[in-house]
Amino acid sequence: MHKDHAARAVGLAGSALIAVGGLGAGALPVGIPFFAGDSHARPGLVCVYSGLALLLLAWWWYGRVARQTGIDDPWRTLALWVAPLLLAPPMFSRDVYSYLAQGLMIDEGLDVYRHGPAVLGGLLAAQVPDVWQHTPSPYGPVFLIVARTITGLLDANLVLGVIAMRLVALAGLVLLAVAVRVLARSAGVHPGAATWLAVLNPLTLIHLVGGAHNDALMVGLLAAGLAAAVRHHPVVATLLVVTAALVKAPAGLGLAAVAAIWAGYLPGRWPVLRASAAVGGVGLAATMVITAAAGTGYGWIGALSTPVSAQNWSLTGLLGRATAEVGLWRWAGAVAVLAVAAAVWVCRYRLGPVYGLGIVLVAVVVFGPAIRPWYVVWGLAPLAAVVVQRRVRRALAAFCAGLVLVVLPDGFAADAERVLLATTGALLGVAAFLLVRLTVAEFDLERALAGRFR
Repeated sequence: MHKDHAARAVGLAGSALIAVGGLGAGALPVGIPFFAGDSHARPGLVCVYSGLALLLLAWWWYGRVARQTGIDDPWRTLALWVAPLLLAPPMFSRDVYSYLAQGLMIDEGLDVYRHGPAVLGGLLAAQVPDVWQHTPSPYGPVFLIVARTITGLLDANLVLGVIAMRLVALAGLVLLAVAVRVLARSAGVHPGAATWLAVLNPLTLIHLVGGAHNDALMVGLLAAGLAAAVRHHPVVATLLVVTAALVKAPAGLGLAAVAAIWAGYLPGRWPVLRASAAVGGVGLAATMVITAAAGTGYGWIGALSTPVSAQNWSLTGLLGRATAEVGLWRWAGAVAVLAVAAAVWVCRYRLGPVYGLGIVLVAVVVFGPAIRPWYVVWGLAPLAAVVVQRRVRRALAAFCAGLVLVVLPDGFAADAERVLLATTGALLGVAAFLLVRLTVAEFDLERALAGRFR
């Protein structure tokens, strides 16, 4: 048995276990009889964590085999590992319900930048957690167009809406995979290594696809814009990055990278100033046109200050609650991000625009007022494409692996019983993986001996 085939099969088994376990322990919809009751929540949790362990270990194994043999076949692996997640219930977050509710609000003429889903009522609004019921949308007009289109075409069907949002996330992931490979080649990084770290990463798969997060669309468009920039298509690059920022605002930082890349091949004097002015002009015009086409107005600008949950476990949030100075620590976080950006600017010629953007996006996540594990993918994508230092890549992979395990499949906080169940499931997954590795090793040994004594 080829080791890459075995690694793919183990990953597929892990992804399937996550999907099956999600039927009992996922972020299940309320008000639907099929999902009523919690009798399957405990075995479902064990099943999900067994799958997470298998998927993580398969990812590590596949990366090691690919590096040793030079195999570069990410599309088959991605298809196998993603397929079960496409049909699973929402996993690790209930955000997809908010997306659908906001799409229906727009379809019914309600202002999502002034009201939360509570004003909508009905089955979709009931899926949104209480903490977000009265919170306006923090998303840009591009994503709201997508959400409105899905709810309109599917007549606000909950199940079909979730699947459609998953397909949007998958499209973003495919776009990311293509763009990352372009960026990697331009930076002298092996495309397979970049795809392994950014796209096949279980953190990316379970949250961007399993959770159907709009971050997949944002990061895919951002990476596509950067790829267009390194291919000397700066106007297309600007349009793509603006579109990404009008899904979620942090992608707007990519405009600085586009301007820096453009300036690098502009002849004449003041290339940075000229490139920045051009990017700014094209970006502003595109923003006005897209916002007008969406018909949602400019409420998205005010929505940038949408509050985060009080229980958010960001660094500044934790320090703010510990000292009763939340506002002060948020300002400190903003200063820290600016300090990182200034350091990146000083080292811009050594780092390069894409590497620098990845660092700044990671700083935005670490020092920002809100953090979720999938936010790390914002900075992971550009870093995976251009970082050549092996120790940095290993640190990123290890950090992502740890984050895979910290959010329970229903998206809610853990208690002692659920931690025990999750740990039991993970240990079962590790045991199953070791059994597979032992079987493959014995098979390879028997084949080698047979060839030697033939």
